[in-house]
Amino acid sequence: MRENKKLKKFGSLLVASSLLAGVLAGCGNGDSSSSGGGSSSGGGSSDGDTIKIGANLELSGNVASYGSSIALGAELAVKEINDKGGIDGKKIELIKVDNKSENAEATSAAIKLATQDKVVAMLAPATSGNTVATVQIANDNKIPIVTGSGTAPNITVNDDGSINEYAFRTCFIDPFQGIVAANFASGELKAKNVAIFADNASDYAKGLAKSFKETITKNGGKVVEEEAYVAKDADFRTQLTNIKAAKPDFIFIPGYYEEVGLIVKQAREMGIDVPLMGADGWDSPTLVELAGADALNNTYITNHYSAEDPDQKIQDFVKAFKAANKDKAPDAFNALGYDTIYYIADAIKRAGSTDGEAIQKALADTKDLSLVTGTFSVDKDHNPIKTATVLEFKDGKQVFNSKVNP
Repeated sequence: MRENKKLKKFGSLLVASSLLAGVLAGCGNGDSSSSGGGSSSGGGSSDGDTIKIGANLELSGNVASYGSSIALGAELAVKEINDKGGIDGKKIELIKVDNKSENAEATSAAIKLATQDKVVAMLAPATSGNTVATVQIANDNKIPIVTGSGTAPNITVNDDGSINEYAFRTCFIDPFQGIVAANFASGELKAKNVAIFADNASDYAKGLAKSFKETITKNGGKVVEEEAYVAKDADFRTQLTNIKAAKPDFIFIPGYYEEVGLIVKQAREMGIDVPLMGADGWDSPTLVELAGADALNNTYITNHYSAEDPDQKIQDFVKAFKAANKDKAPDAFNALGYDTIYYIADAIKRAGSTDGEAIQKALADTKDLSLVTGTFSVDKDHNPIKTATVLEFKDGKQVFNSKVNP
């Protein structure tokens, strides 16, 4: 999921100064609030009958849609767990901090949650870049972080192959989405000549484009045109003219809803009527507002779940979420926030402790955990092994198409 471009490695620089950490912790950073209801050698603490879990999320700013949706799902999970007696009799207290969709704010929020609020684990930011900015803080303080939608591989695995021991995720990683999209294009849609139109300043989009290109080529397809844009662009007609001239029968557009909505709208206005496909970065109600319902017909995305999936566990979640949110159907970010709390709670229960090192080990040892977005086990790189879902837009609505196993 999206990564802010500035200060990507800011977290490791900032955390190097314990004095600065103390100052930031003392004054607080961002807006924070608690919902729902430990002492440890690593991580935070339990106070009385509560277990503090932090939520470092994009509640305002460019991608507030993502963070706010994760928060709603997390809050529902906390309420359900607390209503059933909590974790070994202790209620969860969810402490939310707004990182304002910025790397530096995400770093500050992580420091606040670790040093001032003394949480035992954190929901990491929704976006990859913001999550990367908090990884060093998690490692240094031995407080596990779990991102619900940060899909960049370098959150959990560094470029040198080393593991960030305290970083985990409940979503699949970018390359897997690119592979699924390519297999769907060549298998289900019989695409032969494809174009790729990606945000070239985004690691998220570039990772998806790379794995898509490799897989579609391996499947016998041909990439007839590659074009690029950057975040905040608003006019894509030049690139779309080049793509149209190449006559592709399918276009892969890895990116985020703000730009993608305009790209889809302009593509259709220019007479490009071939199937378009993206990934979870498309998943926002704002996409439909920007593109228009008609323009989104014959478009697809890979995603983490579908509210229309008939699986009973999913339908129970959908019913509970609608009851708590004025009949609003839950999107994938709601589901991932919900699952992330259950993943953390399950690890704390199995660890039998609020010690950060014990929770970290339990998270890493997770096997066959049944969640809304799929039953998953955690691999050696701290990534879940689980299914992906392909959704199709029909008249502005996301419709369940199929599930794809890893």
